[in-house]
Amino acid sequence: MDVDSYIASYAHCVSCILQNLCKMRQFCLDVTKRIVYNNNVILNKSCKMEVFHMLLEFRFQNYKSFREETSFSMMAAPKQKGLDYSLFNIKKQGKNIKGLCSSVIYGSNAAGKTTVVGAMDTFRSIVLRGNIRNSEDIGSPNHAASNLSLVPNQMLTKPEPVEFFIDFVVDKFRIQYGVVMDLGLFLDDKYERKILSEVLTVNGNIIFERKHLGSKSVSLKVEPCKDIATLISKTAKADNASAVMIAMEGLDGEELFLTGGFKLIFSQALVKMITDWFTNQFIVVYRADAAHLERRFSNPKENSIYVSETLNNAINLFGVNANPVGYTMDKDSEAKLVSLIHTGDNQSIALPADIYESYGTIRFINLFPLVIRALRTGATLVVDEFDASIHPIALMNILNLFHNDEINIHHAQLIFNTHNPIFLNANLLRRDEIKFVERDSEDHTSTLFALSDFGTAGENGVRKNDDYLKSYLANQYGGIAEVDFSSVFEKLNDAENEV
Repeated sequence: MDVDSYIASYAHCVSCILQNLCKMRQFCLDVTKRIVYNNNVILNKSCKMEVFHMLLEFRFQNYKSFREETSFSMMAAPKQKGLDYSLFNIKKQGKNIKGLCSSVIYGSNAAGKTTVVGAMDTFRSIVLRGNIRNSEDIGSPNHAASNLSLVPNQMLTKPEPVEFFIDFVVDKFRIQYGVVMDLGLFLDDKYERKILSEVLTVNGNIIFERKHLGSKSVSLKVEPCKDIATLISKTAKADNASAVMIAMEGLDGEELFLTGGFKLIFSQALVKMITDWFTNQFIVVYRADAAHLERRFSNPKENSIYVSETLNNAINLFGVNANPVGYTMDKDSEAKLVSLIHTGDNQSIALPADIYESYGTIRFINLFPLVIRALRTGATLVVDEFDASIHPIALMNILNLFHNDEINIHHAQLIFNTHNPIFLNANLLRRDEIKFVERDSEDHTSTLFALSDFGTAGENGVRKNDDYLKSYLANQYGGIAEVDFSSVFEKLNDAENEV
């Protein structure tokens, strides 16, 4: 079978699957409602949203294979229409902003999909620890988050700046925060790192700007606007110039001004709002296969089994597992996941889940509580390879949770990368929700782009009624690599013949 015939055949098979999945869309929504309305633990529809959160954009530069500035946008592309359930509408500074509730990243192996998630995780870690020094606490499989010498592009021969920028909404505030750093070259642990610039903007007003001017010279401007007047300390209000001078004296080249001097002197309340968002509303799971949620129980008792009704209802409804699951406490008060197996004598025994359940079941059990948490709090959930070993119908259902405005009342967002082509359908996702990562074979640098970047006009245009799946498999969009292992086995066969 030639390549074109193979692509056509594969696309036809997947299209049939998609048609069936689309027919099951209503079923998926019904299942979702059963979870939500039968279990108040997940969501309470009647509750009022107290604070609104949303990620608008994340930018980074010189992070591993991404050498050039790269923008990951969660704002609707201009002139994109349709699938309005994927949009959140908010007004900031008199402008209407349309945010996306989901985004899916495609790309071949080693293209850089995980690197995008890693960049988010690294920036999050830097902000929360407040400096660009290495951390001894490796709390993530993303080692670059704790060892910053792994961050710069490995092909550079002289240091170039590493940049991070984030744009997000917390209640009535649109917050933009960016940091430019000199981290040296790849694997240079002894390099004297320094922050080159740092800027915080609230509702379009620059709150502070810090710049490294060379040698040990630094400039610092702090100008709190009226929007945050109630969040500024009395001392800073009384004499801003003196407060800036004091802050200048305490500046450290490796420490963030945001969580250092600005927090101590100008506004603990604003910084708390920002760090709370990074802690609770920006959930980044680097390598989902390593995800492990620590379970905590009030007054735990050794040898007792704690069963989550919500989680088990979800497991049964999605059809992931027929066995109830729970958590048992050991002598060290650590919760262990167990499967409750019914025996022929109407008894139940608890077996360690990792030796009895499938890999997909364990992954689902570890990740689904994050879905619940995101929907209950309006968080942005970013997961690397979220779909691995999880059935497509369960995936579709989870995506529907975020697209259903009767359930996603807190405007939660879901971002994940995948190899699964079922989402390449105009009836499921908008063009600006579908993103691709491609890596150049010569200079080994990665680029990120959205399907909406192609526009709609001309030969290379992408229109709403196009077959995204077929075009993707035909490599019209990029983000896919041709793979042919035949040469490897031909050499093996030749070597065997020689023997």
